[in-house]
Amino acid sequence: MPDAMLPHDLTPIGMFLAADYIVKAVMIGLAFASVVTWSVWLAKVIELMGARRKLLRDLRKVEQSGSLGEACARLPKSNGDIAILARAAADELKRSHDAMNHEGVKERIASLFNRIEAAAARRMTRGTGILATIGSTGPFVGLFGTVWGIMNSFIGISKAHTTNLAVVAPGIAEALLATALGLVAAIPAVMIFNMFARAITGYRGLLGDGSAELMRMVSRDLDRADFFLHRRAAE
Repeated sequence: MPDAMLPHDLTPIGMFLAADYIVKAVMIGLAFASVVTWSVWLAKVIELMGARRKLLRDLRKVEQSGSLGEACARLPKSNGDIAILARAAADELKRSHDAMNHEGVKERIASLFNRIEAAAARRMTRGTGILATIGSTGPFVGLFGTVWGIMNSFIGISKAHTTNLAVVAPGIAEALLATALGLVAAIPAVMIFNMFARAITGYRGLLGDGSAELMRMVSRDLDRADFFLHRRAAE
């Protein structure tokens, strides 16, 4: 290979332009994956911060309430998960107003709470799966680009009939750039995924506190209903 044809520009842009088309495709794919990672990070940070702020606000209102009806009155326009739990419990109590077995009412409300909490968890984790995929496959995709690039470099060396470092180094550097991009895409994806996993676990814990407080309210309301019913019967 003549010296005039050697890719002397060893900047990242120069190595990308001089790389094989398959290595270029790998690099473009990894760059796109990195953009997706940071886009998901921004979107989920905004979503989680808003949801957590709303959850804490509604949880304080529930803790300040003395009954389920009062809690629902304090959350008339809220679309947060705590408000959804409170309205679901109130609706089930209305449907079960003539039920004789209060334990059955509590079981039905607990089942509703479990489904609502599961739906909230699915909503919170939506979009984070792509981070796990990028984090686990990014290095291997980069390694594929590196292997392909080094293979082409060895083919070029055999055709040039020389082992001159000026011939060998540019092709190997281009190939290693693919691995570097794979790590650049994968490392932030793994770190962001773990950050979201911890944040979502904390959110579910707060939501569990809210559902437990609402269940205590339901139990108190049912006991009060029994008390007043027995009192009227005694009178």
